Amino acid sequence: MSHPLLDLPPLTAERFASIERRVAALLRTEHDVVITQGEALLPLEGCIRGGARPGSTALNVVTGPYGQTFGNWLRDAGAAVVDLEAPFHAAATARDVERALADHPEIDFVSLVHAEAATGNTNPVAEIGEVVRAHGALFMVDAVASVAAEPLLVDAWGVDLCVIGAQKAMGGPAGVSAVSVSERAWQRLADNPAAPRRSYLSLLDWKERWIDAGRRALPHAPAQLEMLALEACLERIEESGLDAVVARHRAAAAATRAGAAALAGAVEPYVHRDEDAAPVATTLRTLDGIAADALVADALALEPGLPLVAGGGALAKEMIRVNHYGRDADPAAVVRTLRALAGALGADPDPAVAAAEAAWQG
Repeated sequence: MSHPLLDLPPLTAERFASIERRVAALLRTEHDVVITQGEALLPLEGCIRGGARPGSTALNVVTGPYGQTFGNWLRDAGAAVVDLEAPFHAAATARDVERALADHPEIDFVSLVHAEAATGNTNPVAEIGEVVRAHGALFMVDAVASVAAEPLLVDAWGVDLCVIGAQKAMGGPAGVSAVSVSERAWQRLADNPAAPRRSYLSLLDWKERWIDAGRRALPHAPAQLEMLALEACLERIEESGLDAVVARHRAAAAATRAGAAALAGAVEPYVHRDEDAAPVATTLRTLDGIAADALVADALALEPGLPLVAGGGALAKEMIRVNHYGRDADPAAVVRTLRALAGALGADPDPAVAAAEAAWQG
């Protein structure tokens, strides 16, 4: 029996290339875009292992767990690493980066996470990019959690390697990702004898076998369902308008922060300043000895399926994360989450709901 998700015609090279062009438009870039057939950790590791090597020095900006992961990969690739750590309740600043570059003029690679969904903060990529560009280092940005949730201007901000995934604000699948690669980055990878080659981590293989070959024949069979889903969510963003999608995520973050502040002093925003808060997820700190993981469990018991999780590791007892990306960047989803948290706390939900609704409108 035929099935629409199984009996599909082959994905042509022309269609694959057209999806690449739509990703490039989303990122506001003229750089080459490579769509990688796997979760975004694939191109992130490929970028780092291609851009770092023994004898190089990298500045790794750490504002959450992914920044910590990048530092491990950079060291494993043989680079000397300068970690610039910002508190998880805040963001890195261009001035911080400028000082680090001045203290270590040998730095030739900078890695940064735009928005850390796990800690709920976002970093000022435009300002940091200006500093990195003036220094002359290669600039890699993880924009998996920020793409479609906040402005992302790859070329204008001087980003050489920009990795995205579709599973958060784009509202798409987790099994496909993409990276834009500047000419400087291609040269850096080509000049690195340790860069992955003939490997699933290799961006150079895509350049040689796909881009330089004129995009006429795909180097291997694509993940077809994921590619079609990526195409569909790009189409949905184009139809809604990127500005409207970004505004919806910002409104969700503002509403969640406002509603949480009205929850009878039981929780407070984990990220202190509004401008440092990521539009894809709001992290909350529990107060008065309330265990975050227990509070989340109680809220989910009242309203299963909410986009609500406790923090990871050591943060499980004090951090709650409200994910409001994709379809959950929606006032009804925010209100349901606040009502469930209020119910788990034994608090009146009406002040939180009213504050959230006012913030969404305002």
